[in-house]
Amino acid sequence: QVQLVESGGGLVQPGGSLRLACAASGSIGSLNVMNWYRQAAGKQRERVGMIGSGGTTSYADSVKGRFTISRDNAKKTVYLQMNNLKPEDTAVYYCNIITGGGQYWGQGTQVTVSS
Repeated sequence: QVQLVESGGGLVQPGGSLRLACAASGSIGSLNVMNWYRQAAGKQRERVGMIGSGGTTSYADSVKGRFTISRDNAKKTVYLQMNNLKPEDTAVYYCNIITGGGQYWGQGTQVTVSS
């Protein structure tokens, strides 16, 4: 069974930075896609970005140039570096992994951008 645990959320002022981490346990295989999603209050969950096993990334237009996803395969961990944060980035952030054995979600971590 795969489990995902996010960390690194919190309160930050507009223009600030945060780094989220998502650590996986269990067998995730060598081929997988790791995603970051977010869900703001009253809104649908949206994908922030993704990273493939080989390091290929893609991002939502709303975060391009500000957010960076990276991964450490040895640690089975994916990171979301968020710079120049805006109040509209406030949401619960979730990591997600798609493996050959299924799709799994973390429990989410709150990010609040406010002065």
